[in-house]
Amino acid sequence: MIRTSVFFACAALAAPLALSAQAPSGPAAEVQASYNRLKPNILKAADKMPEADFQYKPTPEIRTFARIVNHITEAQFHTCTTLNGGKFDPKSVPSDTADKATIVAGLKASFDECDKAYGALTDSSITEALAMGQNKRSRIGLAWGNVSHDNEQYAELSTYLRLKNLVPPTAEK
Repeated sequence: MIRTSVFFACAALAAPLALSAQAPSGPAAEVQASYNRLKPNILKAADKMPEADFQYKPTPEIRTFARIVNHITEAQFHTCTTLNGGKFDPKSVPSDTADKATIVAGLKASFDECDKAYGALTDSSITEALAMGQNKRSRIGLAWGNVSHDNEQYAELSTYLRLKNLVPPTAEK
């Protein structure tokens, strides 16, 4: 009995060490890893919803599925063009009534912009303050803000998928 307890105690102490060896190292790598884990879920969610349901909204007062996807596109372009030293162009976001292919293409383009932004983050550059409107924000603040926002919007996309009897990407087996 004591040997078993000692084994589990040692295993419990070693587990964080094993995880830390596999975990990203440094703040830039951490935010990049979170972004890279989230990106495929959002893309898969948009792909899973049938085109006929892109205009679906559970109640008249809330957004359509297409609007949520376009909101992600808009927010990502806004954040990632800033991180890349550019300026957000509202024309880069498709109409909420565009077809699925156009909306998904816009989403993918926003991820392409963000791939460049996240790929360029380094531990030495993350504290640099960038102008965003009348405010200044650090690169790491913008990057984590984008990840946080995308997580919130993915939760909404997942709910819409469930309401259409579709399994969200993170719940697939």
